[in-house]
Amino acid sequence: MTLHIPFDNSYARLPDRFYARLDPVPVAEPALIALNDDLAQEMGLNPEELRGPDGIAMFAGNLVPPGAAPLAQAYAGHQFGGFSPQLGDGRAILLGEVLSPEGARWDLQLKGSGRTPFSRMGDGRAWVGPVLREYLLSEAMHALGVPTTRALAAVSTGEPVYREGALPGAILTRVAPSHLRVGTFQFFAVRQDEEALRLLADHAIARHYPDAATPADLLRAAVAAQARLVAHWMALGFIHGVMNTDNSHVGGITIDYGPCAFMDDYHPEKVFSSIDQQGRYAYANQPQIAVWNMAQFATCLLPLMGERDAAVEEATEIVHGFADVYEAEWLSRFRAKLGLATARDGDRELIDLLLTRMALGQADFTRTFRGLAEGTARDEFLDRGSYDDWETRWHDRLSAEGRSLSEAQAAMARVNPAIIPRNHRVEEIIAAAVAGDLAPFRQLHAALRTPYDADDTWRAAPYPEQVVRRTFCGT
Repeated sequence: MTLHIPFDNSYARLPDRFYARLDPVPVAEPALIALNDDLAQEMGLNPEELRGPDGIAMFAGNLVPPGAAPLAQAYAGHQFGGFSPQLGDGRAILLGEVLSPEGARWDLQLKGSGRTPFSRMGDGRAWVGPVLREYLLSEAMHALGVPTTRALAAVSTGEPVYREGALPGAILTRVAPSHLRVGTFQFFAVRQDEEALRLLADHAIARHYPDAATPADLLRAAVAAQARLVAHWMALGFIHGVMNTDNSHVGGITIDYGPCAFMDDYHPEKVFSSIDQQGRYAYANQPQIAVWNMAQFATCLLPLMGERDAAVEEATEIVHGFADVYEAEWLSRFRAKLGLATARDGDRELIDLLLTRMALGQADFTRTFRGLAEGTARDEFLDRGSYDDWETRWHDRLSAEGRSLSEAQAAMARVNPAIIPRNHRVEEIIAAAVAGDLAPFRQLHAALRTPYDADDTWRAAPYPEQVVRRTFCGT
C-alpha cells in the first residue's frame, strides 16, 4: 500500500440513517484516463502515488485505502416538480473526507462505482461520455471562477456499460466541499425526523457557513450563495439542465453535470436537456427555479426555527431576499461584461437591449461578449444595423463615466471568456474517446484551463450541421 490520504470522515460519524455503508464494486481492468495534478496537490495528495497501481485501483473502486469510510448518501428530491421521498447515491460512493494541509475539507467520491441500495433499477455505472463531459465542464467552470465540484481523476473500467448499446465504462473521482443537497434535508423533513434535521443543519453550518449561528442564518447564507451562483451561470450563458432539489447544493456550488450546456446562439428560452420536455429549466427560468428550490429548503428548516407562524414569516422574508442579491450580482457581472466600471441608472435597460437584439439576431453568446472586447461583435448579428444602434448607446455610456473604449476592452477581455466547452466539441471528444483516441480530450481540457486566452483553435461556433440541440443524462 503506497497511498497516504489524510481522511477525517465527519459525515460518516453522523447516525446510520444518513447513509448506507458499502464498498464500491470492483471492475475488471482499470486504466487511468486523466489525473488533475494541480487539484491533487491542493488537496495535499501526491500525484505520483495516485498514478501508481494503488491510486488507479482506488479510483476504480478496486481498493479502499486506509482511513476511508465508504458510504452512499441518502437524500430525497423534487425532480421536475414531482417529489420522490427517497433517491440517494445510486451510482456513487463517498470514500471519505480529505483534509488538506491548509485545513480545507474535501469529499472524495467515486461516480459510476456500482450499485447501491439507492440504485433503484439502475446499474450504478457510468460510461465514458458522461464522465469526460463532467470532467471537462466542471474544470471549465472552475477556471471561469464558478463555485463547483471538481474532477480529480477519470479511469476506464475495462467493462462495457449498456445503454442503447454497449459503451466503454468509466468512473469519475469527484471532489467537493461537501455533497449536501436541498434533497438531503428533504429526506429527513418528509420523515419528520427533527433530530436528524438539526444534526444536518449543524453539519452544513460547520462545512459551509461557520459564522451562521442559527438555522435561519443557514437559510439566509444559502439563499445568498444560490443567488450569486445562478447570476454567475447567467453571465456565462450556462444552462444546468436539471435543477432538481437533489441537484441544488446548500453550499452554493454547481453540482451534477448531466445534460448541462453552454449556449451557442443566445435565446432566453434555450433548453438542451432531452428530459426537460416542458422547458422547466430553460436558461431564463434558472433564477426562478433557484428561488423555488430555496423555498423547499426553507420548508425543511421550519421545525428548527421556533414557533411555526413566526418561523414561516422569517423564512418567507429570507427567501424573498433572493431577488435583491441576484439582481445586484447579475448587474455587476453584466456591467463588467460591457466594460462598465460604475453603476448608473439605465444600465439594466442597456444590457437587456443587447440581449434582446442578440436573440433576434441569433448572435452567439460567448463570441458576442468576447467580440465587444475585440471589436468583432458586429459580425455575430444577422442584422448588423441593430447592433450598430446599440453600439452607439454603449459608447455613449462609456463616455459618460470617462472610460476609453480601449480601457474598457482590456477589462472586458479579463471577464469574457474566449473559450468554453462548446457542445459540438464535447461530443467530438467523446466520440473520439469511444474510438480509443483521448488526444482531443486532453487538448480541449488544456485549452479550458486558460479560458481568457485568445487562442483561436477552440473559439469557433458550430456550423449548422455541427449544432447539438439535445444533451443527455447518461444514466
